[in-house]
Amino acid sequence: MKEKEQLNIDADDEAVLCCQKGDIEAFEQIVNKYQKRMFNISYRMLGDYDEASEAVQDAFVSAYRGIKGFKGKSRFSTWLYAIVVNVSKNRLKQIKARLSREQFSLDDPVDTGDGQIKREPVSSGLSALERLEKRELGLKVQGCINSLEGEFREVIVLRDMQGFSYEEISAMLKIAEGTVKSRLYRARESVRNCLKRVIGDL
Repeated sequence: MKEKEQLNIDADDEAVLCCQKGDIEAFEQIVNKYQKRMFNISYRMLGDYDEASEAVQDAFVSAYRGIKGFKGKSRFSTWLYAIVVNVSKNRLKQIKARLSREQFSLDDPVDTGDGQIKREPVSSGLSALERLEKRELGLKVQGCINSLEGEFREVIVLRDMQGFSYEEISAMLKIAEGTVKSRLYRARESVRNCLKRVIGDL
């Protein structure tokens, strides 16, 4: 093995090897390292906190069950992110199927044991009006992303919101880089046109 190849070691190699030998603590380290970014990916794809939380849990369960089959042909993180993308895609299909049978408003209050409450934006030091404007813009952007077909939604989330390279996205989705770029172009155009409709010229 060349010296350059020896230096090019995945930072997760040791933890993965331990996991493959049944070390649960090593897998907990992996969960702690990647759960935030995996949640961000899933949340942007699904647009729902609770659904994304469950999708990430399912993804980690799948990763734990399948880690012995990880051969190191790609970076471990790429393999892990591909799992959460696939789980989120499947969950999105389930949500759409469920929504086709139910009609409800995204603004409906949340049911609690003692009645109903409306969700409030978390305080960030901004004025109430600034928080409202920021929240409304964020909801409109997410709404436009939600309106995309799955294959376009996943590329815009992975590239523009999570900052993955074309090569990484290609490996995660198992499609050619040219296809990634083509889908991304169409996704950006669709989101831009959607935002023009809901908030005017950009």
